[in-house]
Amino acid sequence: MRFVDEAEVFVRAGRGGDGAIAFLREKYRPLGGPAGGDGGRGGDVVFEADESCVTLLDLTHRRHLAAKDGEHGRGKDQNGRAGADLVVKAPVGTVMLDLESGAVIADLAARGQQVIAARGGRGGLGNRHFTSSTLRAPRIATPGCAGQQRRLRLELRLIAEVGLAGLPNAGKSTLLGALTGAQPKVASYPFTTVVPNLGRVLSADDQSFTIADVPGLIRGAHLGHGLGIRFLRHLRRTRVLVLVVDLSSDVEHDLAVLRGEIEAFDPELLRRPLLVALNKMDLLSRQAVAVKVEQVTLKAKTEAYVISARDGQGLQALLAAISRELRRTSSGDVAASA
Repeated sequence: MRFVDEAEVFVRAGRGGDGAIAFLREKYRPLGGPAGGDGGRGGDVVFEADESCVTLLDLTHRRHLAAKDGEHGRGKDQNGRAGADLVVKAPVGTVMLDLESGAVIADLAARGQQVIAARGGRGGLGNRHFTSSTLRAPRIATPGCAGQQRRLRLELRLIAEVGLAGLPNAGKSTLLGALTGAQPKVASYPFTTVVPNLGRVLSADDQSFTIADVPGLIRGAHLGHGLGIRFLRHLRRTRVLVLVVDLSSDVEHDLAVLRGEIEAFDPELLRRPLLVALNKMDLLSRQAVAVKVEQVTLKAKTEAYVISARDGQGLQALLAAISRELRRTSSGDVAASA
């Protein structure tokens, strides 16, 4: 299944049915009076967060979403039936935005959460409502109201407590697989990861959390270069960021690029707990590794964890640090920043 994390749709709620103009005519009740029923309300367009959905692919093929109209009122005081709601399934983590204003309408962050994206129109009133002492046989009824309609932009933001960010081929996918048992695509060429990957980890202290690996960032990612701009938003829900850097590269330069691109996209992200994982220690001598670590800790003023995702070295220390930061970070901070 192709991963799609954004879509634009047009939603239209159902129109309310018209009220009826009718009179009661029975053999033994010559003055039966008005008996026009009310129109039924229009159906709502409802979005529901469903864990079985993992992509917005279906909604790229369903650009127009319309609920049913309400039925018109009938004679003999019979009201029209309400229009059926249209329930649209969307992945957990979908954010709904008004396409014109850009305002966030809802955030489907919990399984089973439902949000009315467009409310159905009210049904019209039949002529039975308009009788008075001077108007005994009104020929008045009101039409049903149109339902809401709007254009929506849907963005999927993955639900994960920890986010892995790094330049292409830094080893993020290998690290995700080593920590969680996930099986993302791993290869020696840039941009192997073209969609975010998720994995679930159980740390030594029995703390369970989800890690997201986003495609590699490059300089200018916040301007749309490379793949990063499309997927940086998946880091907005994370409570802890882990910057994965290749030890065999220019560590200071890579860290500066990562920090700069993340800050340009959303400065709030760098205010969260941030860890640095210096990967591929198996490719360098101990002396070379020590020099690189000193560069990071002294010049970049960041605590670094030396690891080898391929060989599993240093992963327990990194996991312990992630668990510690997650305990310090309340879940309320996630909701506030998402």
